[in-house]
Amino acid sequence: MTRPTPISGSMARQMSGAEWTFCAVTAETWPDMAALFDGRGGPHECWCGHWRKGVDGQSPPRAAPDRRAAIERLALAGRQVGILGYDQGIPVGWCSIAPRSAFGTGLGDTPADAGLWSLTCFFIRADHRKQGGFAALLAAAETFAAEQGATEIEAYPVAPDSPSYRFSGFIPNFDRAGYRAVATIGSRRTVVRKRL
Repeated sequence: MTRPTPISGSMARQMSGAEWTFCAVTAETWPDMAALFDGRGGPHECWCGHWRKGVDGQSPPRAAPDRRAAIERLALAGRQVGILGYDQGIPVGWCSIAPRSAFGTGLGDTPADAGLWSLTCFFIRADHRKQGGFAALLAAAETFAAEQGATEIEAYPVAPDSPSYRFSGFIPNFDRAGYRAVATIGSRRTVVRKRL
């Protein structure tokens, strides 16, 4: 595994006896993201690329291998893809976060505000769940976005009993973190925002 540079301001968070560090996905840390996603239970079918535009602004690919390649191209090109959470140097968590303009219309109309970022997906390895990792990933994502110039974050959580879109997170977790509901998408997703 690589030895990535932690996101400043969120270098470590203590959670249930474990201490995670958080790093942006870059060309350097791409192998760590690939290892996490390709691992047991990883989101290797979607690669968190369902709504994300490609390097040239094209629509997201549909097939899993194509989505993987598209996300890799973004990371290698230096685009914001998201952050990884590490426990003792091993990638165990992921959060997709990037400028809202990096995503297509599946998240609703694209606002003109360049300071708005979208937080679309989370993944935590099964053996690291229920340890406070979601809240820590969310806080680290906010720090990362603010460092990159974001002024507001938008997310798309669902109710805890939702049968789909569960990787987007649950509404009560965002409520606790100070997000406010501003709209809905379809019958399940709520659009929430938070000023940074």
